[in-house]
Amino acid sequence: MSHVFHRHLKQSYPTAVGGEGPYLVDARGKRYLDACGGAAVSCLGHNDAEVIEAVRDQVGRLAYAHSSFFTTEPMEELADFLVERAPAGLSSVYFVSGGSEAVEAALKLARQYFVERGEPQRRHLIARRQSYHGNTLGALATGGNAWRRQQFEPLLVGVSHVSPCYAYRGQAPDETPEAYGERLAAELEAEIQALGPETVMAFVAEPVVGATLGAVPPVLGYFKRVREICDRHGILLILDEVMCGIGRTGTLFAAEQEGVTADLVTVAKGLGAGYQPIGATLVGEPIRAAIAEGSGFFQHGHTYIGHATACAAALAVQRTIEERGLLSRVTHLGEGLQQRLEARFAEHPHVGDIRGRGLFRGLELVAERDDKAPFAPERRLHAAIKRAAMDEGLMCYPMGGTLDGRQGDHVLLAPPFILDDAHLDEIVDKLDAALRRVLIHA
Repeated sequence: MSHVFHRHLKQSYPTAVGGEGPYLVDARGKRYLDACGGAAVSCLGHNDAEVIEAVRDQVGRLAYAHSSFFTTEPMEELADFLVERAPAGLSSVYFVSGGSEAVEAALKLARQYFVERGEPQRRHLIARRQSYHGNTLGALATGGNAWRRQQFEPLLVGVSHVSPCYAYRGQAPDETPEAYGERLAAELEAEIQALGPETVMAFVAEPVVGATLGAVPPVLGYFKRVREICDRHGILLILDEVMCGIGRTGTLFAAEQEGVTADLVTVAKGLGAGYQPIGATLVGEPIRAAIAEGSGFFQHGHTYIGHATACAAALAVQRTIEERGLLSRVTHLGEGLQQRLEARFAEHPHVGDIRGRGLFRGLELVAERDDKAPFAPERRLHAAIKRAAMDEGLMCYPMGGTLDGRQGDHVLLAPPFILDDAHLDEIVDKLDAALRRVLIHA
C-alpha cells in the first residue's frame, strides 16, 4: 500500500519516471503524449536542457533565501522581465508558489488597498458562475463551480456570482455576440447596484475560462465593457490568467487580445512550466503606491515566496519562450489543432462545440447535438474518457459539471508549445480512439 495521500484513494496510478519532449514515460516504458501539459503547465515539455541547467546552476549557488531578510537576483530579474512585457499599469510582481496562492494574494491586496485608502466599506467580491480560481478557501469562495464549493460552503466567505461569458449555451439564437456581451455587462451592473457600488471591492474573471468550462473565450468587446463598469464605480478588475496566461493563448498575457489591462493579474502554471512550483500576482501601480505610502507593509506572506530556484527556473522558461519565438508558434500550432479537431469532430454526433485560442482548446460533449442535452452525470463520462485516453497513450484534461457543476462534460487540451504537426495528428487520432471506446454505446 502506498503511504502517499493521493488525489483519489480508490485509484492506482502509473509511476512516471522520465520525460522526453512532449511525452511522459512510466516505469513500464509506456509513453504518453502530454496533450494537456498536466494542467496547462508543461509548456516546454519535460526535459528542456536550458531550463534544467538554470535550475542546477541556481541550486549550486543559492537555493533559497527567506524574503523577509533578502531579495535575490533571479527574483529581481524575473520581476523586471514580466513588468517590461505586461499590460500597461502593472508595475510590480508578488511571487508565490502556485495559482491558488496568487489568487489569495490578489484578493488580500485588493482588500488592503481599500483599507489603506480609507474605504474599508469595500468588502464585496463579484465573480462568475462556472469559474475556477483555486482551492484555498478565499480562491474557492471566489470560484463559481458548485461541485467544488459544495462541501466546504460553511467555511467560505460570501461572494456574488454573475453569468459567465459562455456563448455556446448563454447566447440566444437571435442575439448577436455584441448584444450578448451587453446583456452580461448589464447583469454585472445590476449586481453592483444591488450590493451598493461603494461596497464592492473587485470583479474577478478568467479571460479565457479554463478547467471548469473548457477553454471558453469571451465574445468581442465583453471585457472592454467590464473594464468600463469597474472604472466607473472605482472597482478593481482582477484577471485570473493562471491557466490561460503566459503564452497559452498566443500572447504572453491573455488579456492582451481583449485590449484591456487589469489592476491585478494572477499567473502560474506556464510561468515555471513545471520545472519548479511558482506563481505570481502582477500589481497595478496605484495599489503598490497606496500600500507604499501608507503602512508600507503587505500583511500577507508564505515561507517560499520569491523562492530563488523557482524564480531562476521561471526566468529560464520565459527567456526560452521568447528567444525561440514560441508565442507565434503557439498561434500557428493552435490554428492547426483547431483545424484538425474540426475536420475530425465537427460532425461528430456527441461533440457540441469546439472552441478556444492558441494551444488552449476544448470540446464540449453532448448526448444530443440539436438540443445540446448533456449526458447523465451518473455516467461520469469525463472520467471514462480520461481512462481511455491514458490507455491510448494520451494525456488530456476531461472534466464534468460543465453546465452547472453537476451536468455536462468537456475535454480540455493544453499541450506544450514545442509540438510539430505530427504531434497534432497524434493528439487527434488518440482522442478519437478514446471517444470511440467510451461513446460506442451512447
